[in-house]
Amino acid sequence: MFEKLAARARRGDIDLRLLIPLLLSTVLVQMVTAVVRITTSYRALELNLSIAWLGLIAAAFAILPIFIAVQVGRYIDRGHDARTAWIGAGLFLLSCAGLAFWSSVEGLFIATTVMGMGHLCLMASQQMLCVRAAGPRSMENVFGNYMVAGAIGQGLGPYIVGWAGGGATVPPTRLLFLIALGLAVASFAVILTMRPGQEPARTHEAEEFVTVGTILRIPGLLAVIVAGIVMVSSSDIILIYVPLLGAERHIDVSQIGLLLTIRALASMTARLSYARLVAVFGRMPLMIGSTTACAMAFAALAVPLTFWPMAAIMVVMGMSFGLATTLSISITVDMTTASARGTANSLRIMGNRLGQFVLPFGAGIVAAAAGLSALLLVMAAAIVTAAAAMHWQRPDS
Repeated sequence: MFEKLAARARRGDIDLRLLIPLLLSTVLVQMVTAVVRITTSYRALELNLSIAWLGLIAAAFAILPIFIAVQVGRYIDRGHDARTAWIGAGLFLLSCAGLAFWSSVEGLFIATTVMGMGHLCLMASQQMLCVRAAGPRSMENVFGNYMVAGAIGQGLGPYIVGWAGGGATVPPTRLLFLIALGLAVASFAVILTMRPGQEPARTHEAEEFVTVGTILRIPGLLAVIVAGIVMVSSSDIILIYVPLLGAERHIDVSQIGLLLTIRALASMTARLSYARLVAVFGRMPLMIGSTTACAMAFAALAVPLTFWPMAAIMVVMGMSFGLATTLSISITVDMTTASARGTANSLRIMGNRLGQFVLPFGAGIVAAAAGLSALLLVMAAAIVTAAAAMHWQRPDS
C-alpha cells in the first residue's frame, strides 16, 4: 500500500508534504485518545465512582459535538481544514493538561468534554485534508492509509497503558495522563506544519445549499449512518468497560492492554485488506456482514472467559469494527454529490457523537442495574438490529 503511495507521489497524484504530517498526526491523536479514555476508567476507579458516573463522564466526550458538528463541517468546506485541525490539536493539549493536573470528578468531566470538542475538529478536518492531499486517482489509497494510521495509534495507546500498569490491577493514572500530555504536545507541533490550501475548497455562495433533510432522504443512507453510530459507540463501550470487566474477572492491566492492542491490530489488518474485500463482496454486503460479526463478538464476550478466548473475540471484534467504520465513511461519500459531501460527513460525525453521548450514558445505567455481561448483550442486540435495518433498506452496493 505504501509503495503505491510513493509511486503516485512521484507522478504528482499525492501531496506528500501534506500527507506525511497528516498520517503522523493521526497516529499521535489516536494514541492520545486511547490512552486517555482507558486511563479515565481507571481514574474513576481510584475516585470510587459508580459505573453510572463513569457512563456520564464517557458521554461528556460527545455532548458539545452533537450541537456543532454540522457547523464545523461547513466551516471546513469554506477552506479552513488546516485551521480546524490547529484548533482541535490545541483543545487536545488543553484537555490532557487538565487531566494530568486536575484530579477530581469535575476535572474528569470538563477535560473529557474539551477532548470531545478537539476530537471532532481533528476527525472532521483530517478527513477533508485527505481529500486535499489526494489526486483524483489516489483518493482510495490516501484514505486507506489514513485509516491504517488511525488503527496504529489505537493499537499503541492500549500498549502504553499495559506497559505502565504491568501486573497491577489499576495502573499509575497520573503517569499515563502525563504521557498523553507529551503525545498531545507532539501532535500539536506536527499539525501546525500543515498549512491552509492556497485556494478555498469551495464557497457556499457558488454552490447550491444542500439541506440535512435532502441528504437523509437518499435511499439507504440513514441506515448506514445509524449503523456507523452504533459501531463507533460500541468501540467506546469496549474502551471504557473492558478495563472494568478485567477487574471483575481478575485480569491484570497488562493483559487488558494486550487485549485492546490485539483488537486494534485486527482492525488495522482488516483495513489493509479493505479494497480487496470490497471488490469481492461489495460495500453493503460487507457492511452488513461485519456488523453482524461484531454483534456476535459482543454476545460472546458476555460469557465469563479466560484471556485467550477473549483474545480471539477481540480479533473478530477488531476486524469487524475496522471494516464497518471504514465502510460507513466510504458509503456516505459515495452516495452523496460533491457539493453535499462535507455536510454529509459532518452529519455522520454528529450522529456518531450523539451515539457516543447516549449509549455510554445508557450503558452506565444498564451496567449499574444488571451488570457488565447484561450491558454486552444489550450492545449485541443493538448492533444486530442496525445490521437488519441496513439489509431492509440496502441501496445498490
